[in-house]
Amino acid sequence: MLLSSLLAACAGSLSTIDPAGPSASRVASLWWWMLGGSAILSALVFALLLVALFRRGVADRKTPERKRVWIGWLGLGMPIAVLMVLLAFALSVGERNLPTGPAARTIDVRAYNYGWEFCDEDGRCSEGMLRIPAGQPVDLDITSSDVIHSLWIPRLAGKMDAIPGQVNRLRIEASVPGTYEAVCAEYCGIGHANHRFVVEAYDIGESVAAGGTAP
Repeated sequence: MLLSSLLAACAGSLSTIDPAGPSASRVASLWWWMLGGSAILSALVFALLLVALFRRGVADRKTPERKRVWIGWLGLGMPIAVLMVLLAFALSVGERNLPTGPAARTIDVRAYNYGWEFCDEDGRCSEGMLRIPAGQPVDLDITSSDVIHSLWIPRLAGKMDAIPGQVNRLRIEASVPGTYEAVCAEYCGIGHANHRFVVEAYDIGESVAAGGTAP
């Protein structure tokens, strides 16, 4: 029962381990690697604890030199090795998430207390909903008109700060059509909890068949 409850908590509209795009998939893979690394370290710590509890006499008979070797290899070497692997993988994920090549479109995003404004290349603007074509990369040029915010679409990409006077670019892509929730991930005032918007990823083929160019 407890396990099923924990697994159910991993799903949902704001779950980072239920990705719906390539960038979010890389972030999710990093999460699983970190979980595996922490599980290995935890298992090692508990194993050593059990050894210390049930083999106290054996440990006492070891020379100080042998004890230092055990401490050095298991107490320091193993954690450092695991952390180095995780760090290398994290840097690789970060580099692969950087925008490369042209995007299908670029959208200007302006955060403010407590809403979001989106303007496409044609000058059309909307608030509270961002529409993007499914299966195509879209660049978001993000800024803020008041305080620091942070745009986060958990199932599509990682976080990106919205800073007054500065434009930060985030590339997102939805692998399949659908509606995805987004939030502000930086506390920005009393209305922070409601500082949200939705991303609607539409099917380009269906939109054209319905009668024209999709926004």
